[in-house]
Amino acid sequence: MQRYSPGQVAERTGFSIDTLRYYERIGLLDDIERNPGGQRVFTEDDVSWLMILRCLRETGMPIQRMVRFAELARDGESTIPDRIELLEEHDRDVDAKIAQLREEQEHIRGKIGYYRGVLRDRSASPA
Repeated sequence: MQRYSPGQVAERTGFSIDTLRYYERIGLLDDIERNPGGQRVFTEDDVSWLMILRCLRETGMPIQRMVRFAELARDGESTIPDRIELLEEHDRDVDAKIAQLREEQEHIRGKIGYYRGVLRDRSASPA
């Protein structure tokens, strides 16, 4: 089984070593092995879990909800319906955020059009 140092995991996941420590401290990472020197040693499963956490974080899931998701995952298959519910709620939040961003993008595009019009009018005026 492949093992990874904290530095390798940071490189593969994009999380800083400090974030890995923080995630372990707050319960997002659980049962991370340590080598005889006390350094964390990550497995492929740990890396896969971190990639899920990255997705949740990048899509705006609050840390407390991520912790709740981690707790449910640790509690086994009986919590799958609860995990689905939590992820569906997050999916709805992501959809709402995307819709909000699209509205903001339209505002930005309107401003771009306005500025292009100003330049066009300026270049069309005789000097």
